Amino acid sequence: MCCLNSLNYYLRLISESCARIWINSVMTDNRVPLPTQPVETETGSPIRSLKALVDLASGRMSHQYPAQTDSGRAEVLPFPFLALVGQMEMKLALLLALINPNIGGVLLIGPRGTGKTTAVRSLVDLLPDVPRSLCYYGCMPEDIENGGIDAVCPDCARKYASNEPLAAFDRVRLVELPLNARLEDVIGEVDKRATAHERVRMRRGILAQADKNLLHVDEVNLLADEVIDAILDASAQGAYTVRRGLVSASYRSRFVLIGSMNPEEGTLRPQILDRFGLRIVVRGLTQAEDRLVAYKRASTYLSEPHRLIRAYEEETKLAKQEIQVSRDELTNVNISEQVYNQGLKLVRSLNIDSLRAELTLFEAARAYAAMDARVQVTTEDLRVVTPMALRMRRSVFMNQYFSERTEEETEISQTIENILQHFEPGDQP
Repeated sequence: MCCLNSLNYYLRLISESCARIWINSVMTDNRVPLPTQPVETETGSPIRSLKALVDLASGRMSHQYPAQTDSGRAEVLPFPFLALVGQMEMKLALLLALINPNIGGVLLIGPRGTGKTTAVRSLVDLLPDVPRSLCYYGCMPEDIENGGIDAVCPDCARKYASNEPLAAFDRVRLVELPLNARLEDVIGEVDKRATAHERVRMRRGILAQADKNLLHVDEVNLLADEVIDAILDASAQGAYTVRRGLVSASYRSRFVLIGSMNPEEGTLRPQILDRFGLRIVVRGLTQAEDRLVAYKRASTYLSEPHRLIRAYEEETKLAKQEIQVSRDELTNVNISEQVYNQGLKLVRSLNIDSLRAELTLFEAARAYAAMDARVQVTTEDLRVVTPMALRMRRSVFMNQYFSERTEEETEISQTIENILQHFEPGDQP
């Protein structure tokens, strides 16, 4: 902008000078020679040619303008996902969640310093593209396919009739929930700026911003109960409603939930634990060679992050493309009746009550098949994903509770048969 202003300024000087010459020539009807004195800049230095003018305006004399100071902002460079050493089950679970959001998210459980948060943040460079609505009301083409033209707003109906796009592809983003987040930050609240201008408007919360994105909740076991309850309800329903006085607003919240926790700092309530699809127990690296490689890569990242990122740049691009292809092919993956029966028998044999066990198991198996470029789920797919999908779903308390209830029901049934079957008229209670 400075260069453009300078160029306009100097061109205006030349134009005014030439205009004065032309006016004098018209009034006297005589040819007037060009001025012998060159046009000068604000600093008094002459401009003797057009080249000198262009050089000056294009910034070659930028030393005349004061340099800007450092803004203090940092460039966020995530650790390359493919540079993570070991932790194959954790990396596999995160990739499956990217391919198939119906899995229900991932919970990473392990001690501090095992790379849980680093792995989640490293997904930024692998996140696929998803269609996002271009409408204020969130109208999508599938709304018309499922509910007809009346299912969208009038403006989108007009766009659809004119063959204009209703949505555009955008990159999935990673939204992180701060540990000190308030309930108002999570679900939204009345916009105080609008209130100051005598207007009432709701401000979107983190859950609404996470729609069609990844929501990372670090230290999920340390969140306030009201916050985690709001997250779980929004995740289960895919939408939530905020009411503040006479004002209410409903927001979409279709996100993939990824949580991480250190069990030394506390456990999760069974209700919360059940909402996570895949559960991964993250342990530290045991081989000395792996720990040395991890140290060298971490050291390179801390001192020369661009160097480490460039080393995995091509593989990262290829992995992102493969994830997008797997997501697109997921709808073509089928499960046979035999595999269904095998999965149901696994769940029943482990005495798991929650129906989310089957949902996570079969959806993870479909994602694993799509990841392997296959359209049919096999028994081996179940073998791979079953530990991640079914661990920590059994409840010792509930098993004991149902056992006690079974004994009680048996006793009640026997008493009914003994009393009612042999009861004679005239018997006293």
